[in-house]
Amino acid sequence: MAVKDFMTRKVVYVSPDTTVAHAADIMREQGLRRLPVIEDDKLVGIVTAGTMAENSPSKATSLSIYEMNYLLNKTKIRDIMIKDVITVSPFASVEDAIYLMMTHKVGVLPVEENGMVSGIITDKDIFRTFLEVSGYGEEGVRVRILADDSVGVLEKIVSTIAKEGLNIRRTVIAGAKHGQVVNEIQIDGKVDTADLKAKLEAAGLTVDDIQETHAKALF
Repeated sequence: MAVKDFMTRKVVYVSPDTTVAHAADIMREQGLRRLPVIEDDKLVGIVTAGTMAENSPSKATSLSIYEMNYLLNKTKIRDIMIKDVITVSPFASVEDAIYLMMTHKVGVLPVEENGMVSGIITDKDIFRTFLEVSGYGEEGVRVRILADDSVGVLEKIVSTIAKEGLNIRRTVIAGAKHGQVVNEIQIDGKVDTADLKAKLEAAGLTVDDIQETHAKALF
């Protein structure tokens, strides 16, 4: 899974000379918490809602509302932006992007190629990617099968399901439980869950859970 396939391509950004007040208005109108800062088509920084809050007068200030507005309209983004920006290549894996976010404790990565920003990937994009990969929101049946981590187990699962004329949409190895590998299988369409469970168990497989899933629009 490459970052370019899951990133947000429409990038809302500001310039270094944008005022803090204007940037705050853009964030509020667009429902955003971070904005890349671009100058001459190059990424030069990033500004976040937290950064702006840290550099705005506190509610305890003795300044009047007019004085606060004056400061916010005078202060430029270049004065408060984060200049050391962690970026990711569009050809990097989503797993690489997650690792960078976790390592650097950030929730957004501008996607940069040859100095140009081609998109942005955020923690929200990562959550949506997980839902898509897991098959969440698709109509069908999800089966959790516990099996030993040995050669031929996945083939047995797939062939048993295929014999029933069912189409496997996704297969995810979800980790280990009680010393066995958890295989999560997403199957298309209407399925007789009781009959499928019986067929899988007759093949020597342990069905940990089986349930219908319903169509649901993702964000």
